[in-house]
Amino acid sequence: MKIAVTGANGQLGTDLCRALHDFDVIPLTHADVEITSVVSVREVMMKHKPAVIINTAAFVRVDDCEDEQDKAFSVNCLGARNVAVVAQELGAKLVHISTDYVFGGETEPRTTPYTEFDTPVPLSVYGRSKLAGENLARHFCLRHFIVRASALFGVAGSSGKGGNFIETMLRLVEERDELRVVNDQVFSPTYTADLARKIAQLMTGDYYGIFHVTNSGACSWYEFTVQIFKLTGITTPIVPITSDQYPQKARRPSYSVLDNSHLRLLGMDDMRPWQEALEDYLAARGHIA
Repeated sequence: MKIAVTGANGQLGTDLCRALHDFDVIPLTHADVEITSVVSVREVMMKHKPAVIINTAAFVRVDDCEDEQDKAFSVNCLGARNVAVVAQELGAKLVHISTDYVFGGETEPRTTPYTEFDTPVPLSVYGRSKLAGENLARHFCLRHFIVRASALFGVAGSSGKGGNFIETMLRLVEERDELRVVNDQVFSPTYTADLARKIAQLMTGDYYGIFHVTNSGACSWYEFTVQIFKLTGITTPIVPITSDQYPQKARRPSYSVLDNSHLRLLGMDDMRPWQEALEDYLAARGHIA
């Protein structure tokens, strides 16, 4: 079975290509296909005729999306539509990757994880563009899996962001006497290797719809950093701060924890705690033995 993976050189794309080693994988980077052009998508996909298209390509720089709204919607929304249209034409299954940032804009503070049955209310241009992309992907391709994930970290790093949060913290600790890290944004960190394995399992079935797929448990960026330093033996002080003390152009959800409820209802939620996944990541990157 042929599987096409867009964004194949990103964190998730790289791990997907590894996880799908039993299949005929077609890795596609931005140099291979321009998802904002339906002509490009159709030409490439008709050439390969995959049975499954996994779309990981996205404009993920959250703050830049505020300044580059046209690019955000072109890639995250219209790009998603183009891939979905061609998947439907081919009769292929579509796996479209989305984000926890489609949530967080409710008027009442949230304290319980979001299920797939909650109504998304995004806060930022990035979140709005990803939600619009979800809706178009669902509309144009009948056999779809919309997979929402959160705070991804993978050995390959994020090509769109120039690394990931873990590597940034480990770099900054070499430059500063203490780190100040936001403690009022709560989410579920997710290892792309674990996410890729679950996508590989999902795509072979026919349980179409929306899926939340994150490692279990939740933490803030401060708590995440504390665990990174604990595992790596770093003793540099970490100071918890509020989002107001670290102003950013795009608003982030104060709580965007996802509940893998659809997986659980199907008896498929075996996603391990984020702490275990983090330890494996640090070992794979050579940061710990």
